[in-house]
Amino acid sequence: MTAVPAAQPRVAFTDEMKAEFKALLGDRFTTAAAVREHHGKDESYHPNFPPDGVAFAASTEEVSAIVKLCAKHKLPIIPFGTGTSLEGGVAALAGGICIDVSTMKEVLRVSPEDLDVTVQAGVTRKQLNEHLRDTGLFFPIDPGADASLGGMASTRASGTNAVRYGTMRENVLGLTVVLADGRIIKTGGRARKSAAGYDLTRLFVGAEGTLGIITEVTLRLYGIPEAISAAVCPFNDIRGAVDTVIQTIQSGIPVARIELLDEVQMDAVNKYSKLDYKVAPTLFFEFHGTAAGVKEQAEMVSAIAAENGGTEFTWATRPEDRSKLWQARHDGYYAALALRPGSKGWPTDVCVPISRLADCILETKKDIAESSMLAPLVGHVGDGNFHLVYVIDPDKPEELAEAKRLNDRMVDRALAMGGTCTGEHGIGYGKMEFLEKEAGDAFAVMGELKRAFDPDNRMNPGKVVRI
Repeated sequence: MTAVPAAQPRVAFTDEMKAEFKALLGDRFTTAAAVREHHGKDESYHPNFPPDGVAFAASTEEVSAIVKLCAKHKLPIIPFGTGTSLEGGVAALAGGICIDVSTMKEVLRVSPEDLDVTVQAGVTRKQLNEHLRDTGLFFPIDPGADASLGGMASTRASGTNAVRYGTMRENVLGLTVVLADGRIIKTGGRARKSAAGYDLTRLFVGAEGTLGIITEVTLRLYGIPEAISAAVCPFNDIRGAVDTVIQTIQSGIPVARIELLDEVQMDAVNKYSKLDYKVAPTLFFEFHGTAAGVKEQAEMVSAIAAENGGTEFTWATRPEDRSKLWQARHDGYYAALALRPGSKGWPTDVCVPISRLADCILETKKDIAESSMLAPLVGHVGDGNFHLVYVIDPDKPEELAEAKRLNDRMVDRALAMGGTCTGEHGIGYGKMEFLEKEAGDAFAVMGELKRAFDPDNRMNPGKVVRI
């Protein structure tokens, strides 16, 4: 299991402190064991580290007041959205107060003419798109889980649409952030470009709550495409599938989504979602644009796939069929766990330059084949990102050790190919050692930034960087 990094000594949480938080928030502050347990763990195999208390904030000003009270008592602060992170990012490693922003669910402003929106941090992506339904606009970043937009910004989330629309990094225009001392600042703005000063927005996007708490987010929006069509295509082997992806991207075809599922994951998806696709390495595609444009994209990709051993395309053009297809893809994690009832998942990901994708995947698959591990592979391969889920019994040290060995080899392989230790899962505390290896001397600079923003190391301590 990943070693838990040392955080600062735990501050005893006293009855007097509890009374002050209760005076501020009333019933929206709790030390109930069940609530604390829920807020001490994400969706991964990482163990539960519950906070001393959970504060449910209703506004930016209230987050600021909570942070100031935590500063007074030197208490650590852990932001919480929906808890769908995968690298231990919400674990209260040194105790402290979890600030839950899930009740901050107001869509503050929509500007259809400017294609942007401002929301409170607790608004989820599905809630936002439901709110936008009658405007002809949508927000495309789709990590699978119905995550909060504040959490998605904080973890620099990505997902199935990233190949066309980018990640949270490209789609966050501005933020409202509460700093470690309780100050409220606004970064960025609604202008589509700016040369004014340091890009603080990009600093907080992906900081995982270690520099401040995001309370409001201004986002880019996009017009709903005139036509959308999805397709599934199985391949004779995984190299043919990956080569199809590489050639599609290199040809400049503006595909919206390209997802790879290996034969193990396809078997799991069929069983879990009651589908009957061929059990083989498979690509899921989605095309956006005009009716003529979608038809042209599909024809070009079909030709490329055929040259690489792709067999017949199965099309999903009705909204309900596309929804079923992508829900099955998003349920891939739970489908993998269902292959071994009672198991836990060790999800991990890497991202490499598109030209090295086939080599990285094939070498990783070879490692898995030579081991005893069950590890389905899926990937947002249109941007070089793929994922494994090691399906493990966490009570068996030998399985944890083998998963760690394979994961270490995969990450080292990706780094050697000019890639990154995580395309979208983030660092939390689960991948800190890999970030240090990847960043080199820049890792120390990250620590210096952390000290500048959070000199007492109270903002989500023990995550991302070591200080």
